[in-house]
Amino acid sequence: MKNSTASVTTVIADRRSDRLVGRFAPTPSGPLHIGSLVAAVGSWLDAGGGVCLLRIDDLDTTRCRPEHECAILCTLNTFSLRYPQPPLRQSSRTDIYAAALARLGEQVPLFQCDCTRRELATDGEPCCLKDCRRRSCDPTHSALRADLTSLPRLEVIDRSLGVIVFDPQQQRDVVVRRRDGVHSYQLATVIDDAEQGVTDVVRGADLVASTGWQLALQRALGLTPPRYLHLPVVVESDGSKLAKSRRSAAVESAHALRQLRQVFESLGQDSPPAEIDSASGLLSWMTPRWNPARFAGIKSVSIET
Repeated sequence: MKNSTASVTTVIADRRSDRLVGRFAPTPSGPLHIGSLVAAVGSWLDAGGGVCLLRIDDLDTTRCRPEHECAILCTLNTFSLRYPQPPLRQSSRTDIYAAALARLGEQVPLFQCDCTRRELATDGEPCCLKDCRRRSCDPTHSALRADLTSLPRLEVIDRSLGVIVFDPQQQRDVVVRRRDGVHSYQLATVIDDAEQGVTDVVRGADLVASTGWQLALQRALGLTPPRYLHLPVVVESDGSKLAKSRRSAAVESAHALRQLRQVFESLGQDSPPAEIDSASGLLSWMTPRWNPARFAGIKSVSIET
């Protein structure tokens, strides 16, 4: 283990490289809903004069289906959200994640943990709650975790929500391989962002809690962190989580123009002229006017569908 315990705060500077690279990474467990559309549009617009890549987060084969991926790709095309390269599929990269996991084990301790979801749900952070570090858990019935307690406290400045912190006293460990043998979202995302040269991660504020763990994994693996911009999450008008019935019916090709305008409005952007009658035209008009400061500090929005 090469990292020593440190009590000082490490501030990761905000920066933008000469070549901006963004990404949109949907999970093909169903069709795109309005919340996913906000993330797709936001990441595409934020890339501006750079490039926005498409990545398919399909590691969870129990939920992901080819027909859902096909539907997502068709929807993105309908909304003129087109990408310069074929999508990267995580399901084809398990060997790369396994190699990264081996490197991670040279930097921080890894341990098997058999804490159940119900046990984890009782704690503020889903970390190991028992003594799994000090005993042998059956690897066929446990997840593999990375012990992060040797890392320093880390901070990054989110472009909308401000300071995001990784605190090793609170976020003590993170799952890097699930009990079903699937590499975790946190590990795969960190490796993919680094290998694809992603400079700017734009995603929903519902994923902000993941950022601390990803900062820690980046630090342990010696990777340069990207900049982060967390977009407001779409909720019901009463502030509750978006209902499943609305998720399944929110994004429709016939309503592409109206829904794009609703996305712009929900993010506080200028209203495009009424005479623009194509999705590509709306995106072209909005790209040079994109202004994340318009939704700074806002964690949720409601959109009528």
